[in-house]
Amino acid sequence: MKPGTRKTTLILLAVLALVLGQFMPCLAADNTASAPAEEEPMSEECKAFAEDPDADIGEIIRAGCQPTIAQMSALMDNPLGNVAMLFTQFDVSRMTNENFTDEDATKTTYMGIFQFPKKLTDNWNLINRVIWTVPSVPLDQDKIDNAAAGIPQQYGEGSGNATLPPADQSALPINVFDGRTTGFGDMYYVGLFSPYEGKDWLNGKFLWGAGFDAGFPTASEDILGTGKWTAGPSALAVYLGPKWKGGALLQQYWDYAGDSDRDDVNMTNLQYFLFYSIDDVTSIGASPNIIANWEQDSDDVWTVPIGLGISRTFQFGKVPVRFGAEIHYSVIQPDNIASPEWNFRFYVIPAAPSALFDWMSKPLFK
Repeated sequence: MKPGTRKTTLILLAVLALVLGQFMPCLAADNTASAPAEEEPMSEECKAFAEDPDADIGEIIRAGCQPTIAQMSALMDNPLGNVAMLFTQFDVSRMTNENFTDEDATKTTYMGIFQFPKKLTDNWNLINRVIWTVPSVPLDQDKIDNAAAGIPQQYGEGSGNATLPPADQSALPINVFDGRTTGFGDMYYVGLFSPYEGKDWLNGKFLWGAGFDAGFPTASEDILGTGKWTAGPSALAVYLGPKWKGGALLQQYWDYAGDSDRDDVNMTNLQYFLFYSIDDVTSIGASPNIIANWEQDSDDVWTVPIGLGISRTFQFGKVPVRFGAEIHYSVIQPDNIASPEWNFRFYVIPAAPSALFDWMSKPLFK
């Protein structure tokens, strides 16, 4: 790894460690408090709700009670749940490919996801995900433009760095256009139609959703986006057990409009997740992204990472906030394209029950 790259990575990790070190200890005490402070005694009804881990959050709120942190953490575990969440995610990836260069570089990506449900009927929800990205890639857009050698797509998005990785890559060594380009990336929308309640299965719940996705060419620089309007089907399945939670989100993107000089998009993103609950608010596991870029040669189609991490939900006043960190390693990488070998992810997710918002919780169709 280059000295500058190593220094940048170490600084980022040090800052994250400092933040966690400053905030985690003081939050831990609040995290164990499932009920309001002693000066706010709970009614008998609220006490009954607090002691029931399976209590309906909507009923708790309508009764004027406050969900416990354990109840909110369980609600946040459900990617199809009746909860609004704001994902703030940072990825730091070590980009390399030893088959054609001994160079490596670091890519960083901020991703924001606003997820919220809209109740369609008494039995169906529409789960909405609005996604935006701010990538910083180890390539200089000005050098690429000046070289007049064609414009490569995004630089090895790969594991978890965006919903949609590049449709094509240039097999040039990393240092040909070395430098850095940072800016706004493409935006995406995912809509999943899902039953309001899951089915009992294996001492837990099975839930599913199916719908569509759309991508918009909003990138501020060519190298940060595809230059294409994209769309395709999406589906999600999840099992929520007493201890184990697992499932997968499948997304397919094809381009249907956009810059005709840019490469076609035919991309599959499979984000799988598996977590084990240590206690009511702490889990270990990971949620990496498997990428299949069907526009590439057969040796360059797949990026397959595995990972491990930890997450914990804390209470900020009445707002539950989940902190998590994961590390991913790509066991399968493209043979001829620079791609993420290692990826470190840090995320913060504040949440609120959809029952707090009439426009989310009232059925659209009677």
